[in-house]
Amino acid sequence: MATRLAPVPPMAEVTIALNELVPHAYRHYFNGRPDRPHYKVRRYDFGASPLFLPLVRAFLDTCAAEQDPDFRYLFTLIGSELANNSLKHSRSGLPGHSYTLLCERHRDGLRLFCRDDGVATDRMTGVGNRRYLDADPGGLDPRAETGRGLAMVDALASDWGDNGFPSHREVWFFLAYDFEDSLWPFLR
Repeated sequence: MATRLAPVPPMAEVTIALNELVPHAYRHYFNGRPDRPHYKVRRYDFGASPLFLPLVRAFLDTCAAEQDPDFRYLFTLIGSELANNSLKHSRSGLPGHSYTLLCERHRDGLRLFCRDDGVATDRMTGVGNRRYLDADPGGLDPRAETGRGLAMVDALASDWGDNGFPSHREVWFFLAYDFEDSLWPFLR
């Protein structure tokens, strides 16, 4: 006679402070204050869960902390879109995977790179077979059901692009401090 095992009860949900997930040496990356503004590069690896998106937004907001509120808002909005795309459209959203955000500070603006684990494929993409991302021209239409993310990046960033490798995608954007080449001043 086979014995039946009792079903495993669901695990309880636990709330912990996000700073408990961040090593002490990196906590200033997430504090939202310009107390350490003289960085050249900041980099952090984020886990595969969308539950980390508040931590992503804190990282982005802190990278732009010495700028005016409009710049901080826009930089955080565009960067959050890249992080969200990594979770939705690549292996970075699968358990055990991650994606990296790297922010470079320049005299005239901030550049953010988002590198993910690529699309699920067994085939490596050669240099001659690159596929670059394109923004959907109708993506900003409020009735559009898809394509809004990259259309928003295209409209609001001063410049953006990607490395063309679906197997390890790196999407970047640059946001000029004066909003040059951004539609933001016209949308406010």
